[in-house]
Amino acid sequence: MSALGGIASSLLRRFDAEDAHKLAISALKLLPSRAPPRADPRLAVHAFGLDFPNPIGLGAGFDKNAEVPDAMLGLGFGFVEVGTLTPRPQPGNARPRVFRLAEDRAVVNRYGFNNEGHARAHARLAARRWRGGIVGVNIGANKETADRVGDYVAGIEAFADVASYFCVNVSSPNTPGLRDLQEKSALDELLSSVLAARERAHPRRPVLLKIAPDLSLSALDDIVLVARDRGVDGLVVSNTTLARPQTLVSPLAKESGGLSGAPLFDLSTRMLAAAFVRVEDQFPIIGVGGIDSLETALAKIEAGASLVQLYSGLVYAGPGLVGDVARGLVATLEREGIALAALVGRRAEEWAKQG
Repeated sequence: MSALGGIASSLLRRFDAEDAHKLAISALKLLPSRAPPRADPRLAVHAFGLDFPNPIGLGAGFDKNAEVPDAMLGLGFGFVEVGTLTPRPQPGNARPRVFRLAEDRAVVNRYGFNNEGHARAHARLAARRWRGGIVGVNIGANKETADRVGDYVAGIEAFADVASYFCVNVSSPNTPGLRDLQEKSALDELLSSVLAARERAHPRRPVLLKIAPDLSLSALDDIVLVARDRGVDGLVVSNTTLARPQTLVSPLAKESGGLSGAPLFDLSTRMLAAAFVRVEDQFPIIGVGGIDSLETALAKIEAGASLVQLYSGLVYAGPGLVGDVARGLVATLEREGIALAALVGRRAEEWAKQG
């Protein structure tokens, strides 16, 4: 399967990036249903009140409309996050809006929350509910909404019966003004409303907050303070970056949008470690950004991530990356004679000092 996945990934890279993504989703929908492979019990993680078979998740943005969560769980992911989903369907920004920076093992996107809306995604998630598995729902606001807070509340209300957890996305750089919701007073108002909606909903689901990697440390201080005071269940660190490291060589690096992939790794891992230090074990963190190998996944965990998520790394490493990371983590635990939890945050101070 790993070899076939690598061949498929190579073929897909011959197509325009967005067309390749659509082809991948279509192909996954045609795959015969299969149960997730059995995970090594040493990789099990209990976080946010949920039991994850392994710490390797699929990040939001791949399965925007909840079309293939079970196919991705079948590839070995311990959990899948669908979305970002907005109350009403919206087309997103004009094409072209996603670019492979092959020389940099990176991607730039300016999709702008293109999705089919709550109703269609909910129908798909309701139809697969009996299958089990951890499927989180990433929620956002429509670009033209007059009430952004209301849109996030609507997401909680719409998916409470089918989501394993929620991820409140206030950090996409591709919806004008969205990142303003990370500002202290705006975030406090948002989380107050979202968490109140969660308490009214049944069943009660964990709520996570996804933040940007481009924050100042003072802004991060405010975010963690609000998150702790309001009682969120966890952070996701981080979204894509607007920065363009000087190391980029692809001519497509000049395209506007969020940068993901290998060049995001250092920035997002420093932000992760800084958040871990400030959170003081009050809730777990999911580490995202530039994971394309065992080494990068392990570094995220050592910087403070209880769980990790992949997306852009799959573009270049293929679906075999999931199994490679899982096997590598088991080998690491065997070699060091420790439990997975002992890896979490053991180098956070070291990473945080690089910021």
